[in-house]
Amino acid sequence: MSNRREFLKQMGAGALGLTALSNLPLDLFASSKGKYFFDISLAQWSLHKTLFAKQLDNLDFAETAAKKYGIYAVEYVNQFFKDKANDKAYLNEMIKRAKDNGVKNVLIMIDGEGDLGDLDDTVRNKAVENHYKWVEAAKYLGCHAIRVNARGEGTPEEVKDAAVQGLGKLSDFAAKSKISVIVENHGGISSDGQWLSSVLKQVGKKNCGSLPDFGNFYEYDRYQGVTDLMPLAKGVSAKTHDFDSEGNETQIDYLRMMKIVKDAGYKGHVGIEYEGSKLSEDEGIKKTKLLLEKVGVALS
Repeated sequence: MSNRREFLKQMGAGALGLTALSNLPLDLFASSKGKYFFDISLAQWSLHKTLFAKQLDNLDFAETAAKKYGIYAVEYVNQFFKDKANDKAYLNEMIKRAKDNGVKNVLIMIDGEGDLGDLDDTVRNKAVENHYKWVEAAKYLGCHAIRVNARGEGTPEEVKDAAVQGLGKLSDFAAKSKISVIVENHGGISSDGQWLSSVLKQVGKKNCGSLPDFGNFYEYDRYQGVTDLMPLAKGVSAKTHDFDSEGNETQIDYLRMMKIVKDAGYKGHVGIEYEGSKLSEDEGIKKTKLLLEKVGVALS
């Protein structure tokens, strides 16, 4: 066996299911970098309990991703450095920590800055402007995007019209810094894939796209939702909650889901976002990474 691909070819691994792949030697999945149609990143929310408990500092996140999990791309959450968007000394330290560990800064997930789909023009415009500092911080850190929410109170059509305006204005500002504004299906009407897709299409800007999250569809079929959003995707969130004895996610068919991602022609980062309660954050991240690696093999 000269290499992983030759071995898998001999074994006919392209046709294997995840159960069969679970029995392959773990060293075949030792590193995801450059081997699959996607790259693996680590979403900071996977460690939110540890971070909120002050057992891990935001500045140590990049090193933790690299040294503990063998992941060399990270997705930050603004909640963990919410007062540092304009602090160049702090951002410089984040850059240094990432660079020292060979880690790429991918994006910043933004919460708590107001609703971009608020029906009140004044309130919505203030929310848009609140995001400007995060666009600038993302640019400074070398990220390609900020993740935002399309929230608002009103009928689906009312919120759609407001969100189109809010996202459009923010995207125009972000375009000056070559930063993308990407919207996650993140509760409320945004978890309707067709609705969110229609919003983004109406915004109609090259730097405004989606961040499909596998787990954030509630009264909407998750596979249809990801199918709706993938044509506009500039990021993907691999949500996990629990795993069976063979390492498969119990609620999400990852092989089916990642095939949707691949069929859309997506080749970017897929961010691990473990959000379960039965396993520790550490174990959940590791199991999600191994699952993505097994799927990567199956779809290669």
